[in-house]
Amino acid sequence: MNTRILRFTALCALALLSGCSVLSGSGPTRSAILDGTTDPAALYEVVDLQAGTIAPYLLDKSRKDDGGTSEGYAGDIRVMPGDVLRLLVADSVEGGLFAPLAAGGTVFEAVRVDARGTISLPYTGRLKVQGKSLAAIEELVKSKLRHSAAVQPQVMVDLADDRSNSVLVAGAVPNPGRFGGIKAPLTALDAITLAGGSKLPAYQADVVIRHGREVRRIPYYQLLNGRNVSVEPRSELVVEPNLKRFVAMGAISKPGLHELPSNRTNLLDALGVAGGLNDRAADATGVFVFRLDGKTAAGAPKPVVFRLNMRKPESMFLAKQFELLPEDVVYVSNSPMYEWEKIITPIVQVLIVGQSATRY
Repeated sequence: MNTRILRFTALCALALLSGCSVLSGSGPTRSAILDGTTDPAALYEVVDLQAGTIAPYLLDKSRKDDGGTSEGYAGDIRVMPGDVLRLLVADSVEGGLFAPLAAGGTVFEAVRVDARGTISLPYTGRLKVQGKSLAAIEELVKSKLRHSAAVQPQVMVDLADDRSNSVLVAGAVPNPGRFGGIKAPLTALDAITLAGGSKLPAYQADVVIRHGREVRRIPYYQLLNGRNVSVEPRSELVVEPNLKRFVAMGAISKPGLHELPSNRTNLLDALGVAGGLNDRAADATGVFVFRLDGKTAAGAPKPVVFRLNMRKPESMFLAKQFELLPEDVVYVSNSPMYEWEKIITPIVQVLIVGQSATRY
């Protein structure tokens, strides 16, 4: 009698659970996703990935980064406080205040521009040089020396150590700091290379360039692929992470948030990063990609769900050709057999316990 009651109870529980929505699960079933588009006002569109539908979503391997090398900043350097100048002053004839040009002139190796933007030289006094170009400083020194005992003085001014033409590099680089462009005008790659390069993979880094109120954000991989840009003096470069990620959910071996393995990732590579399908639980006919900012076949913006039937051999080629974008969600639904297993297992356990109880 007790055995019959237990069996009846188990059958009732089976009937209730089979129509119940409280069973554990990590997401919708395959049929629930596909049935969601039967309503004309459906919130998303389902694209069944096949040879005839995959064309708009192919991974374009023929794309190449174009551009050329940058010759750097070619503008006029303006002196500012903190710069160190090297001045050569020469008289046209012997017997003047300074050595003649034939003898190498008189060299002032390290003339620092002070906080007030001035320098001090013999026979000239204190000169205001902040904001002036090197050529303008040469003329200023000449005009001051002409009023002294100098004979047709010749003046040459160069930067020994500069802040005027330097740029600051910070962020994800091994050696952040300020780097000058005395030897040659700096480009973005010049500055980052001087700082030791990026600590991040090229496709996961952005370079933010600030100059005054102007701000530019350039993907680092573009700089490395022919789109290097010149950097104006007193700019700031910050190498920032730009992580490109996707979410793996459902019957996946390694569900969670994952980084795209390359700048152009296909669905098969993404499944590999997530450990592939769970053999015990996965429904190979229900591999989905949810794309919130997708577009319909007509190009209209609308959330799109891509479905791939991995039971078909050609699906391997399709998955290799389908481009996965950052922020996509890869979801694999549970197989119907696995769902029934979750229902039947507790019932079988109840029956086993009941049979054991009747024996004692």
